[in-house]
Amino acid sequence: MAHHTIGLALGSGSARGWAHIGALKALEAEGIYPDIICGSSIGALVGAAYVTETMDALEHGIRAFNWRSMLGYMDIQLNAGGVLQGDKLVKFFKGKIGEHTIGEQKIAYGAVATDLKSGQEIWLREGEILDVVRASVALPGLLAPVNYQGRWLLDGGLVNPVPVSLCRAMGADIVIAVNLNGDIIGKHFREKDMEASSLFGKEKEHEEVLVDKVANYLGGALKAKAGALFSLAGAKGTPPGVLDVMASSINIMQDRITRSRMAGDPPDIILAPRLGHIGLFEFDQSEEVIAAGWQETMKQMVDIKLLIK
Repeated sequence: MAHHTIGLALGSGSARGWAHIGALKALEAEGIYPDIICGSSIGALVGAAYVTETMDALEHGIRAFNWRSMLGYMDIQLNAGGVLQGDKLVKFFKGKIGEHTIGEQKIAYGAVATDLKSGQEIWLREGEILDVVRASVALPGLLAPVNYQGRWLLDGGLVNPVPVSLCRAMGADIVIAVNLNGDIIGKHFREKDMEASSLFGKEKEHEEVLVDKVANYLGGALKAKAGALFSLAGAKGTPPGVLDVMASSINIMQDRITRSRMAGDPPDIILAPRLGHIGLFEFDQSEEVIAAGWQETMKQMVDIKLLIK
């Protein structure tokens, strides 16, 4: 059997990104091991866990997430380019993944970020893995940008949501892409969903707890504004909340960019789990999301094996 250099392009998609775990586990179950992994945003995080052989630890940690525990990782601040500073999340992931450099890994690894000043797509292929991941996951408006090697960097999904091009540049002759943005447009504004929070699932209580957390940070007279400022899902007939607008805007952007980039540089296999009903920040829905990644990969396993034969 001819040897092919297999690359995996793990796409952005925030909470939908746990599907990458399911996809990677399904490939391993069938004896398929990638030579190259490239990730954008949440794909960079899961890819980092895979190449450092810590994916099981990451999966164990995220399966324990619930919306209350997630609030504990929210280091609210409003003066550094994002609602969250991100230090608590980095500490959590460091506890699962550990400290590693890219050059030490057996599997080639790369991540995508965006230069805030120039808009340039930045390929990160050396250095400390968690520093690279933190730059790639800096979702605009939510996580503060990162100063990395003299550049202010943002989420890689802004320029290359599914980094097929980076996989090919690193030597992959077969690229399997995991696209998490295939059925997301309009999900936040369907009438049946308008009473639900898009941040932490379906219970109004989740939103109220977050508003209290933000209000405590703001203090004083601004507390009265916190509920309106961070409304997550507007009632029927009213303007949508700011985080709903942000989430849906990111969805639209990533869908359009993904279509354009993959039309110009198509992967050999596209895995597209149907996860549009999962909110951008519903990280506590890991069981369903991981299962969707597994199922989509198994559904296409015959084609994958024929391709690499």
